[in-house]
Amino acid sequence: MKILSVIASATVIVVSSLTMHAKIELPSVFSDNMVVQQNAKLTVAGKAKPLSTVTFRSDWEGGECKAKADKEGRFVMKVPTPPAGGPYTIIVDDGTGEKKILQNVLSGEVWLCSGQSNMEFPVKGDWAQVMDADRVIATMQRPALRLLQIRNTTSVTPIDDASVEFGWVESSPAAASFSAIGYLCGRMLQDSLNVPVGIIDATWGGTPVEAWTPNEYLKDVEGFEFYHEQLAAGKDEQGLIDAAMGKVYEGYRNPEKMSYPYDKAVMQKGKAWGKMPVPSLWENNVLPGFDGIVVMQFELDLPATAAGKPLQLSLGAVDDWDMTYFNGKLVGRGRIFDQQRDYRVDGNLVKGGKNVITVEVIDNAGGGGIWKSSYAVVDGTRYSLDGEWSYAVLSDFSQMDMAYQLPDTPHYPSVLYNAMIAPLTGMPLAGVFWYQGCANVGRAAQYEVCFKNMIEGWRKSFDNSSHPFYFVQLAGFQQPVTVQPDSEWALLRHAQSKALQLPNTGMATAIDLGNPVDIHPANKQEVARRLSLLALDKTYGRTQACEAPRCVDTKIGKGYIDLTFDNDINTEGGVAIGFIIKDKSGKWAYANTQIVSNKTIRLSSPLINNPVAVRYNWADYPGGNLTGRTSGLPVTPFANRYLKSVLKQFIRFLALICVKNNLYGVKCVIDC
Repeated sequence: MKILSVIASATVIVVSSLTMHAKIELPSVFSDNMVVQQNAKLTVAGKAKPLSTVTFRSDWEGGECKAKADKEGRFVMKVPTPPAGGPYTIIVDDGTGEKKILQNVLSGEVWLCSGQSNMEFPVKGDWAQVMDADRVIATMQRPALRLLQIRNTTSVTPIDDASVEFGWVESSPAAASFSAIGYLCGRMLQDSLNVPVGIIDATWGGTPVEAWTPNEYLKDVEGFEFYHEQLAAGKDEQGLIDAAMGKVYEGYRNPEKMSYPYDKAVMQKGKAWGKMPVPSLWENNVLPGFDGIVVMQFELDLPATAAGKPLQLSLGAVDDWDMTYFNGKLVGRGRIFDQQRDYRVDGNLVKGGKNVITVEVIDNAGGGGIWKSSYAVVDGTRYSLDGEWSYAVLSDFSQMDMAYQLPDTPHYPSVLYNAMIAPLTGMPLAGVFWYQGCANVGRAAQYEVCFKNMIEGWRKSFDNSSHPFYFVQLAGFQQPVTVQPDSEWALLRHAQSKALQLPNTGMATAIDLGNPVDIHPANKQEVARRLSLLALDKTYGRTQACEAPRCVDTKIGKGYIDLTFDNDINTEGGVAIGFIIKDKSGKWAYANTQIVSNKTIRLSSPLINNPVAVRYNWADYPGGNLTGRTSGLPVTPFANRYLKSVLKQFIRFLALICVKNNLYGVKCVIDC
């Protein structure tokens, strides 16, 4: 009977192994209703029966390809896509009788929309809606406009298959939760091009640019060297967490108050240690407004009969993260602020008499501490852990120049690229629409490098060095200030504009569309229009007035500065506002203006005798009123400084050489 049983078991195993990959698997972005980029090469990768010949068939001309699956069942092939049209049917077959069939497939223009909350902003959803949302929703029934929503996920390594919130669907009012800018751009492109359009939404609110950047492109960004090295080492999530916490301990502990490392197996004493009630949030008593790392200790007195017996440790919910030790040995860790921690302690750690429970609590924001009732159970007896705990501050995050992120959050470098962009790179795109930057305000210099690196990294991943990339410059936000030369928002906008040094980029300014009290202005229609104009003009050759005039010359006179633009400018009310000028001492003042010609403005101030620099719309929420006479678009915020004539002419000569030779990486803009 044993022999028969073994044979039967083996048979099951063999059958299972043969059928494991009998069902063809394709990435989740391959589904009914999908749109493929026209006249391109589509990467089709998946799993089938090991060592089988996989056939891709479609009913467009030239739409048949074959590939050999490896011993694991993996296969990959490049399939040429047809000109715009459809619908088509796709069949993927490995000869086993199992087929993967995709129906109602279109060929057209596919655009990726990505960034943070202003791109995530829905047509109408639980947390936001566009202006005239119901009117927009009434236009959403568009069978030839298809939408794909990527789910918010993170990964410490690049993955092959994206998690999908909903697969390709025909645009309809039922998809009102989709990105408003994404839908509105798709609508405008479809109306203008008269071809099917596919829009992919891969967005996550509140996320920084570094989270969207491939790790390879972080290595030369100041401030991210640590993260790059850790990711390059191939550590798993827990390894990265341990490294980040070690960095925090190493760099931000206060050795004058507390020594580190300390003995986790012993109740610590000394002036660094105070008392804290449990359960409670420490902000409500001993540590108001504190974010950081706090060590908490409790002495559990057990009878001799408990020695050597396993113990169940139940900490109440810990805000935010904990690493918990019993008599000096790590017994558990958790990272969800409202979940009870249940940890098993091996009997060899349990002794009669005094047992020391040590908890390192890491609080990033809001409340912190062990805030629900806690207890231990051993030998059927329950022992309360509520009461007075000893505590000491290990790290104060307010003293950090930059808090170290953890990889299970969407703020950690590269984790969003790995999970939400890398899986898409086999799909050829027409281009990218991007709206992000708020999460990086205060780190403009870092953003300037990282943003350009991110664009180049994406282009390499999609195997298209000239991928169109059109982005939104941040809208105005915060209360208006007339003279604000130190504006962090203005600096970030300036950093965004430096990406225009890369080829095939374009910037849609939203400076005039902001709301001083809402970081999510509702006029997404105009943002989408400006992005679409860039695409129609630069990508599709449909001549559009898609850019505002730019300042091309700065001349200084006695007590004034003249600015000349490359196209005619217009002002509301006839008086240009929004300029500040600076003298050699560094003093800034609001500038009076005079229209000299259709392209030239003169600036002066009774407070500035010899101006040397000028800035326009340079504030968190500026009020400049310059627009292009032809385009009607707002002039982009800028900063120029005066240089002596000879030096200026030399720089202009150098700039011409750079442009002529396509040396976009050379800084050709005079700015301050």
